[in-house]
Amino acid sequence: EVQLVESGGGLAQPGGSLRLSCAASGFAFSSYAMGWFRQPPGKEREFVASINWSGGTSYYAVSVEGRFIIARDNAKSTIYLQMNRLKPEDTAVYYCARRYGLNTASTSTQYDSWGQGTQVTVSS
Repeated sequence: EVQLVESGGGLAQPGGSLRLSCAASGFAFSSYAMGWFRQPPGKEREFVASINWSGGTSYYAVSVEGRFIIARDNAKSTIYLQMNRLKPEDTAVYYCARRYGLNTASTSTQYDSWGQGTQVTVSS
């Protein structure tokens, strides 16, 4: 059974940082690209970042590029999202997802398994 478990969410001040983790199990982790999405309050889920199977290629939404960094550790079957210079508009539930394929993608329909999500709130 595929399982994706996010952790690391919480409350941060504007300009602060948080690091999210997503522990994967139940599948050959290094054979899949992975991604992060988020759903702000009252809005639809949106793409945040994606990383290919090896970690050598990543892709970001314009809104987070230069502030967020996606990474993976295939030995630990875990992906990370380092979020820096946080803004109130980054407030959302953050989800990790397994991409059905090796390479990055930004459309939710290209992902076939999802975690339960972790809340990130940016507020002073």
